[in-house]
Amino acid sequence: MNLRTPFATLVAAAALVITSGCAVSRGQETVGAYVDDAAITTSVKARMIEDKNVDAAAIKVQTLNGEVMLSGFAKSSLEKNTAESIAMKVKGVKAVKNEIAVRP
Repeated sequence: MNLRTPFATLVAAAALVITSGCAVSRGQETVGAYVDDAAITTSVKARMIEDKNVDAAAIKVQTLNGEVMLSGFAKSSLEKNTAESIAMKVKGVKAVKNEIAVRP
């Protein structure tokens, strides 16, 4: 079993947390919680980019302790609801707060 890749990933994640100082200031209790939140945010954004009904560039995604906050602008209620649905389907998401404003 090759442990270099998981170890390198862990070291990189720890370095990111230590250098950014986000783990303490954002309220997570562990480095793992910060890494999990970053993975959720990345996954939500990636799925939005893949969906042609959502303008991923106009929607901001933030995650804290598994709770996703969506903000920004949508062209329709359908786009707003689709973004929320995408976020809810991502593994690890506990709740979604949808603050996206619909702008005609």
